[in-house]
Amino acid sequence: MVNIGNKEATTRSARAEATVHVGEKICRLLKASQSAGGSSPHSSKGDVFSVARLAGIMGAKQTSSLIPLCHPVELAHVGVELWLESGRNEVRVEATATTTPARTGVEMEALTAASVAALTVYDMCKAGGKGITIRNVQLIEKTGGRSGVWRREES
Repeated sequence: MVNIGNKEATTRSARAEATVHVGEKICRLLKASQSAGGSSPHSSKGDVFSVARLAGIMGAKQTSSLIPLCHPVELAHVGVELWLESGRNEVRVEATATTTPARTGVEMEALTAASVAALTVYDMCKAGGKGITIRNVQLIEKTGGRSGVWRREES
């Protein structure tokens, strides 16, 4: 592991995203279940967004157990938001993670949260078709530490 003993402890945050391309059929089913009175889309397994949100938070909390050489950090907050972009047949996932003052960044926790939430959407929707793809898992921004603020530039 990298020695972080001489780094300054600062509050750090990171935001990551993932896109789950579910296809037209699954998107239509999710949208119909949402329109049928639920605030969140449902599959045969249940409330897709609530389960994916919880899975993403749990994933962030387990990051140092999953990624070799990743320092454990004390998380002050993890948030996972999901929304359906029906015009693109996609579920978008955005995850944020914030630490209490720490000596290392929280990018891996945000990326893990986005990834696990996206995998959960896949698992909950796969009965509707196996052609689901997870794309563009990426860090959007991070703050804190010696390097300060970093934001992904649109290309």
